Amino acid sequence: MTQFFDARGNIYGVISPQTLRDSGIDLPIDAAQCALSRPAWSQAAIALCCDWPEGERPAGSKSHRSDGLLIGPFQSAPPFDVLIVNTDGTLAERSGNGLTIFSQSLLEQALMPAEGALLRVYHDKGDAVETSVKPAEVDGVRGFWLDLGQPCFGPSAVGAQTVERREFNGHEVSHVAPLVQLDPAWQHSQFVRIGNPHCVTLLTDVAALPSNRQMGESPWAEGLTRIAYAMPVGAGQPCPAGVNLQWAARESAQRIVARVFERGEGPTASSGTSASAVACAAWSVGWVASGAVQVVMPGGTAPVLLEQERGELVRVRLFGTARSMG
Repeated sequence: MTQFFDARGNIYGVISPQTLRDSGIDLPIDAAQCALSRPAWSQAAIALCCDWPEGERPAGSKSHRSDGLLIGPFQSAPPFDVLIVNTDGTLAERSGNGLTIFSQSLLEQALMPAEGALLRVYHDKGDAVETSVKPAEVDGVRGFWLDLGQPCFGPSAVGAQTVERREFNGHEVSHVAPLVQLDPAWQHSQFVRIGNPHCVTLLTDVAALPSNRQMGESPWAEGLTRIAYAMPVGAGQPCPAGVNLQWAARESAQRIVARVFERGEGPTASSGTSASAVACAAWSVGWVASGAVQVVMPGGTAPVLLEQERGELVRVRLFGTARSMG
């Protein structure tokens, strides 16, 4: 019923709207109405599609068998509408790995045109977020280029409140007090919106990056959840709507190592929009130049292309690849 895909260690289930309806979930007919009525059906959809079957949860695994659920397509031809449901039942505005997986699913259903397609993600935080996707091959690996558009920087871009400004590497960044309270080394952060909100904390040593295990254990787990998740699960501070968290360190020219704690999910092996936000934040403080940037995460390395005009980033593209898990 639900097909699972892996994109650099990020796992999503994919299911059609009609299959959910046939399973007894009262899902509206179009994606926009589904997003507006999300509280009525999302928890049931996650339980049906993403909970471990009785007795099959491996020891030490997450509480769900995937990092989220993709519901779509709602059409048989592009543009394609899709919903990205986090395992806490909330809706995401964009997910690079999720949209890569959705594109692979469309390809396997013979719905993805050779020239690519427009994907529209509906959610309950504003207008639908559009992403152009095109099949491609990079270094012999088949996948998709995702056009994520132009990033925005700073507290106002993500709705962050009561944030101090600091300097890092000669560039203005933010001092996020709730992060510093968890670890005094987390002094310098850059907010980035790339269809969804991110807070990238900049560290000068790769060895100082937190591990996924550390982020999933007390006291960091509770503290990071308060910061990343929106109310009522988290405190939504400094971003009332929540924010995806990353930590980044420069390893070498055009190569950044990162860790990710996703809003609505927690520690993840990789994240496409997080990798893109990390590349943008690295550019903003002079760590990388425009062009090709490699972002290394526990689940794999994400190629990101930064396009610059007149001293500002005008477009970010992410290459993603996914495989069916059977």
